[in-house]
Amino acid sequence: MGGASLGFALADVTRLMRRAFRHRLRGSELTHTQARVLVHLANDSGIRQVELAERLEMQPIALSRVIDQLAGCGVVERRPDPTDGRAHLLAPTRRARSHLDAIGKVTAAIRADALRGVSAADADIALSVIEAMRANLSSRGPGAASGESGRESTR
Repeated sequence: MGGASLGFALADVTRLMRRAFRHRLRGSELTHTQARVLVHLANDSGIRQVELAERLEMQPIALSRVIDQLAGCGVVERRPDPTDGRAHLLAPTRRARSHLDAIGKVTAAIRADALRGVSAADADIALSVIEAMRANLSSRGPGAASGESGRESTR
C-alpha cells in the first residue's frame, strides 16, 4: 500500500492538535471537551441540546453531564425553548467570554505552529478542501449516505 493515506494523515494531525490543545489548556478550569462544547455554543447560541449532541457526535447523556459542569461554572445557561416546553436552548453566559478568549489564543498559537512554513494561500486551499470534504461526508451534505464513488481514495 504505497503513498500517504489522507484519512490517516488527517487523523494524525487531529490527534496532534488535540494533544497540543490539552497541553496548552493545562491550568484552565475547563477540560478539552468542555472547551469544545463552549466554542460550539458560542458559534451557535440558542441551539437545542439534542442538536448539539448530534453535531458533536456525542451521546446526549454525556453532553448533558458536560453542560451540567459548564452551567456549574457559570459559563453556560439553559433557557426554556419557547416552541417546546420539554426542550432547552443552550447559550454561553457573559462569564464564558474570558474562557473563549483564552481558547482563541490557544487555538491561534496551535494553528501558527501547525502552519509554520505553509504559505497563506496553501493554508486557505487546505482549509477549503477540508471544509468541502466535511460537507461531502456530513449527514447534512450532499451524497453523504450514497457512497457514490464506491472506492476509497488514498490521496
